[in-house]
Amino acid sequence: MVDDLGIGDIGCYGNDTIRTPNVDRLASEGVKLTQHIAAAPLCTPSRAAFMTGRYAARSGLGSTGRVQVLLFLGGSGGLPPTETTFAKRLQQQGYTTGLVGKWHLGVNCEHRGDHCHHPNQHGFGYFYGLPFTLFNDCVPGEGSDVLADLQHTLQHLTMMLGAGLFTLVCVHVFGLFEMNLGLLVALFLLSVLATAVWCIPFKLLPTWNCILMRNQEVVEQPMTVETLPQRLLGEAQTFIKRNVNRPFLLFFSLAHTHVPLFKTPAFAGKSSHGRYGDNLEEMDWMIGEITETVDSLGLANNTLMYFTSDHGGHLEDSDSKVGQKGGWNSIYKGGKAMGGWEGGIRVPGIFRWPGRLPAGRVVDEPTSLMDLYPTLKYLAKDTHTDRQLDGHNLMPLLEGKVERSEHDFMFHYCGMNLNAVRWHPPGSDSIFKAHFFTPNFSPPGAVGCYDTKVCLCHGEYVTHHNPPLLYDLFHDPSESRPLTPDTEPRYAEILEQTAKAVEKHKNTFPNKRASDDASEKSSTDAGSVQSQFTWEKILWRPWLQPCCGTFPFCGCKEGAEHF
Repeated sequence: MVDDLGIGDIGCYGNDTIRTPNVDRLASEGVKLTQHIAAAPLCTPSRAAFMTGRYAARSGLGSTGRVQVLLFLGGSGGLPPTETTFAKRLQQQGYTTGLVGKWHLGVNCEHRGDHCHHPNQHGFGYFYGLPFTLFNDCVPGEGSDVLADLQHTLQHLTMMLGAGLFTLVCVHVFGLFEMNLGLLVALFLLSVLATAVWCIPFKLLPTWNCILMRNQEVVEQPMTVETLPQRLLGEAQTFIKRNVNRPFLLFFSLAHTHVPLFKTPAFAGKSSHGRYGDNLEEMDWMIGEITETVDSLGLANNTLMYFTSDHGGHLEDSDSKVGQKGGWNSIYKGGKAMGGWEGGIRVPGIFRWPGRLPAGRVVDEPTSLMDLYPTLKYLAKDTHTDRQLDGHNLMPLLEGKVERSEHDFMFHYCGMNLNAVRWHPPGSDSIFKAHFFTPNFSPPGAVGCYDTKVCLCHGEYVTHHNPPLLYDLFHDPSESRPLTPDTEPRYAEILEQTAKAVEKHKNTFPNKRASDDASEKSSTDAGSVQSQFTWEKILWRPWLQPCCGTFPFCGCKEGAEHF
């Protein structure tokens, strides 16, 4: 799984200006999915759905406010221990399981070391990588990704508080106003405390969030970003070689192509698309190395390989020095964090299994990242009963035994809010999509939320549509021509069928919120599951912070003693 990769970044999906021969080879030797859909347009909720085969709203990993992903390793939010991942299913079936790379689904719940959200607790017997994610704060000079506006506000308030305190001291010293010395000391200590409350979590973010773990041990804090790609690749290859004689599952979750972009000398300046293109070609090389490892060990005919991205490319991420830092989403509208617009959720999907899957097959039917869970469960011969799943076993479709996807309807979330519904009517090529609300792009006329850097899903940041905006993706994949009763004979039927599907879908959530208004019902939260994105769970707490050494003096380099 690549991070923030646009579907238009890959050669076999139409890009003829960036070299991705190794990913293209997987497609030519396997099955390429052209309508492969992420369950959410952002990291944490998309990965939760991918892992569990269920919409992230069922796990409480959908936002109702501005915070849409986990922000601190020292927070208590994450994938609930009650959830089941495909790794846990395969582990129970006798597979050796490993995760190398990015997790971003939480670590601790109540105290440092309980590891309730950790990959080891969710079925991965081995973990090496980033329990959080790669983000700009990990590299000096790249700025901050975490509540940057709040940081600026708190910094200004602190400066005003300091200036006010200094003024009081001066007034007291020059005898212009009598103040109790004890009060001045108390105000000084209060100012120091107020500064520490925000400065310690935010200004030390590289130490708190930019760490590497091997299983439950922190092995590097803060991590050295420059050597990260080679180390992740080496760990993935070693895991495969170590388990060559037994059934195994490896989830290789790359740090590419999320910002900050790597500057690996072997790839720097080699592409025609700047640093982002260099990172893409490095990613492709890594995929080639993994494929070569599998093939050289004689595992190809007994190994299913799957390539995808967690969601679409980040359109708003660019600057004058580096240029475009986010991916290209081809002809599709929107991108990362833009709700149900196609550019943020339509991603590459390639399955390769020589001898089992037909080489060069192309599937245009709607499929989902959530389909991996039931597919692996089927292949592992796991017949145990399960929770409410939203994915379907893909093997009949991949093998060509059936031509139609089981996804008649697919539901697209923006946080906890149901944003859009996709319907593939029986006997029709059309794929209808109804948007109940859309993010407000800024500045006006832009295709993206450049003022806020990412689009939000609530309040003044969205526009609700009644009736919904309706598109036919088969004839209008760019979602540029809304259907009307005059242009679509089935207009009323489509709205009726999608409304019924929404009602049926909502009934699969326990204690759903009742509403008499159909349009309101389509955008209310999905159920009563405990949210993992409350401020209480999101904000940093020192007693939850993973640390090598003695907290707060956390610091170590891999292969060296704690410092």
